[in-house]
Amino acid sequence: MPDLPTRKIALVGYPGVQSLDLIGPWEVFAMANRFSGRARYELILVSASSGPIETNSGLALGEARSCADLPDDLDTILVAGGSPAGLETACESSLPAWLRSRLPLTRRMGSVCSGAFVLAAAGLLEGRRATTHWEVCEQLRTAYPTTTVEADAIFVADPPIYTSAGVTAGIDLCLSFVEADCGPELALAVARNLVLFMRRPGGQTQYSAGLKVQSAATPRMRTLITEVAADPVGDLSLTALAERAGMTERTFSRLFVKDTGLTPAAYVETARVDRAKALLETSDWPLARIADRAGFGGVHALHRAFLRRVKATPGDYRERFGRRQDSGAPQAAITPSARVST
Repeated sequence: MPDLPTRKIALVGYPGVQSLDLIGPWEVFAMANRFSGRARYELILVSASSGPIETNSGLALGEARSCADLPDDLDTILVAGGSPAGLETACESSLPAWLRSRLPLTRRMGSVCSGAFVLAAAGLLEGRRATTHWEVCEQLRTAYPTTTVEADAIFVADPPIYTSAGVTAGIDLCLSFVEADCGPELALAVARNLVLFMRRPGGQTQYSAGLKVQSAATPRMRTLITEVAADPVGDLSLTALAERAGMTERTFSRLFVKDTGLTPAAYVETARVDRAKALLETSDWPLARIADRAGFGGVHALHRAFLRRVKATPGDYRERFGRRQDSGAPQAAITPSARVST
């Protein structure tokens, strides 16, 4: 590996910040230093003013440096997400103006989770693609209509701005930075040590939608829902599902809708689309094979389901979020008032 310069990484927090939004990225870069055998990254905890930062969990983090006192040669600035009150305070602080002033001097600027609202308050997401936590994607889209919000992306690269989805997606984004900066071997070593996917399969809505459905269901229905999500292939007709649940079709259908808000057919299609998305992102298989492995009857059924659920064709989805041969740039793993409700 060539003798690369040490890159200064500023991780920005504020009172009420989500602790994992800071600690997760910090661990990725620190682990890269460890496995590289030298300081590839210099990590700086930053806030609008100096002093410890109290996170939304009550954990106090270190002694942050004031953003006004940082050197000019920062390589990357990442703003963490946080509680609604914390975000509102951050957006009304000196941080947005500081971020605007730093953009011309900084190679990469980004956010973790709802930290996207701070970037947006600074005007840095205007006319750009971005993502944030799935729960507040619609709020970001409504508050900042010139921003194209990619609700299903794990992270979105719109250089020099990079945004990531909910909480742990910031780790995925930082792994992509390590890969772009130092090569895939080092990034893979970090991912293995942290027991992570090098590239997480699927978008964030597969987790949010699936968990939402499972959490609302009764224990008996939850088991079946989990089984369908894990293996959406084969006969998942109303008759077959009702038989597996030990109910009549009418009773099963009524209880399923009551528990989940979805018909059995809609949930099965959603599970199959999620499986197809993961395969499109992580494989070079032809669409016919993906359709088969995701439980669709053929390419036409896959295509229709994608248009209905994703508002895009499978080919368009692969073009945007599929794996790339080029590892030199981060890849999208498909990312006013600052008041945000979570």
